[in-house]
Amino acid sequence: MASRWFASLPNFITLGRLVLTPVAIVMISEENWRAAFFVFVLAGVSDALDGWLAKTYNLQSELGAVLDPLADKTLIISIYVTLAILGEAPVWLAILIVFRDALIVGGVSVSWFMGRPIKVRPHIASKITTAAQLTLAALILGGLAFGFRLTVLEGLLIASVATLTIASASVYLLLWVQHMRP
Repeated sequence: MASRWFASLPNFITLGRLVLTPVAIVMISEENWRAAFFVFVLAGVSDALDGWLAKTYNLQSELGAVLDPLADKTLIISIYVTLAILGEAPVWLAILIVFRDALIVGGVSVSWFMGRPIKVRPHIASKITTAAQLTLAALILGGLAFGFRLTVLEGLLIASVATLTIASASVYLLLWVQHMRP
């Protein structure tokens, strides 16, 4: 029984990240910046922890392969859209992040509908993009939580996140086109 529970631990941590997402959004919406920052950091740490546990102890599962990116995207999209609505992050950046993820989901859906299912594996470009997106969101929330904004660093990270988001979308689009070729 204990080993079955341990085998499911990465998935439970991922589900916890999904639960933390609306909590973070409520905190941001209420401009409770410190609480939002700490909830967001906890969610970010959970992302690293579930992946480490799954790889270190060979606890990867089919459910985890679907849940983990879903939890990541739910957190990132929700945070950026909320920060953009409040004027704390560029609207165009939130749109770019949402567009990239919609493009990936759309490509996967089209491939399935056309009877050519594609197995989605996280590409290194996607992992780097996610890390940059999480870092920028943490920097913005940290600045709001503790009363300082590192505007030059934010600007550099915004440019990096935008570039990485476009590059990652391009990689997935190229892989999809190659897959869909007759």
